[in-house]
Amino acid sequence: MNLFIQAVIESCSEVRDLIANPSDLSLFESFDRGHGGDISSGFDLLAEAIFFKNLSSYGSIYSEESGWMSPKSSRNIILDPIDGSDNFSSFFPYYGVSIALVEDEITSKAVVCNLANGEVFIRTREEYYRTNLDAPHEKTTILNNTKAKIGLFEKGPEHPILGEKLMLNKLKYRSPGALALSLAYAPYVKYVLFLGTMRTFDIQAGLYLSQHLHKFQDERYILLSSDKEVFERIRLIVEKEYF
Repeated sequence: MNLFIQAVIESCSEVRDLIANPSDLSLFESFDRGHGGDISSGFDLLAEAIFFKNLSSYGSIYSEESGWMSPKSSRNIILDPIDGSDNFSSFFPYYGVSIALVEDEITSKAVVCNLANGEVFIRTREEYYRTNLDAPHEKTTILNNTKAKIGLFEKGPEHPILGEKLMLNKLKYRSPGALALSLAYAPYVKYVLFLGTMRTFDIQAGLYLSQHLHKFQDERYILLSSDKEVFERIRLIVEKEYF
């Protein structure tokens, strides 16, 4: 296994073990507003410290919580220590970690881990697969799910008119509240749609993982789907009926 990927997986396991049964209530305390704009919680900062300790030898780390933790270089690690912090605080099992290694401005490795169930999505220049924190050497090929019944519309509650139009067009969706995870799971669902502020911490790893899907991205929205017909239908709805 690639040493960087191995270090990421080991770090994710360390974070999961520390927050799995939190008895320290300070993990849920709110601190200052992080670099990405959200209020940092104790578990965000704990996870960030673990990743910095274990990954800083592989590149300069740019984290949602602290920004540049070391000077920018030719090898940079884009980190969201806990994607879906509100989900974790609410004991809703859809939260994880997003990490991308960017070398000379090009993403070369990406890992998104769902800490709630241990699933890990990995893409390098050579491989693309799913594994689990409890058996990281077992690799599962990621195949598009042609039987998917729902899409993922992140920030959907903030766009009720668009949500209604999607439902009228029989494009069912859920809004689980962790964008990096949703981008990683994109091959398994009908589509992933996101409208809102594009933050590199949220999208760098997930978009690299799902780069083989039909994709549209600009400053307004991101759309992914393995189904070209679904992709074009949603683009038409968003472009012609919403914006």
